Amino acid sequence: MSLFGDAIGWILDGAHWGGPSGIDTRILQHLAVTFAAVGIAAVLAIPLGVLIGHTGRGRLVVVALAGAVRAVPTLGLLTLLGLALGIGIEAPLLALVALGFPSLLAGAYAGVEAADAGAVDAARAVGMSEWQIVTRVEIPLGADVLLGGIRAATLQIVATATLAAYISDTGLGRYLFAGLKSRDYAQMLAGALLVAALALVLDLTLAALQRASRPTQGKVPS
Repeated sequence: MSLFGDAIGWILDGAHWGGPSGIDTRILQHLAVTFAAVGIAAVLAIPLGVLIGHTGRGRLVVVALAGAVRAVPTLGLLTLLGLALGIGIEAPLLALVALGFPSLLAGAYAGVEAADAGAVDAARAVGMSEWQIVTRVEIPLGADVLLGGIRAATLQIVATATLAAYISDTGLGRYLFAGLKSRDYAQMLAGALLVAALALVLDLTLAALQRASRPTQGKVPS
């Protein structure tokens, strides 16, 4: 049997499901780490991006800093954080937050900037406050681009979350590291296939949400 067939057989083996190290548990752990990292990064990046997009101020500085963060190798950052914080999920989570921050920031400010200038001027002309303009005009009109940033960050994080297993017993990455250590290449490939399948499901889900946001473009919400 080919290695691919061995990997599929490994996934379908009931012995690898259930329990603290089962595939179902690892998937939930992987999703928890991914959503936590995306959520924390979004809380930090999206308000800042919206502010930059709305005011046009500080863009060059913040974008330069975000680009510098993007240039830092995630594994290297994870290693440094692991040395500082020790074994556990804290270091991987911080590294993944740093990974997702630039895409979320870019999506937020680009989405707000993409809002139709005529719609924004019309909203201001009818007496909307700046907060109302942001929440009722710019964000709805730029939702497609903003969700694109969330989608990109989520895919980057879900793929890289395998590194969480580098210093913690968490997620689907354990199959890659355990398989490498024991030379169980079927297990390694199985782990990679599971991560790819998870990323595909998340991508399709977010793509559907992104498409659903597009009809609001070009209209000023009442």
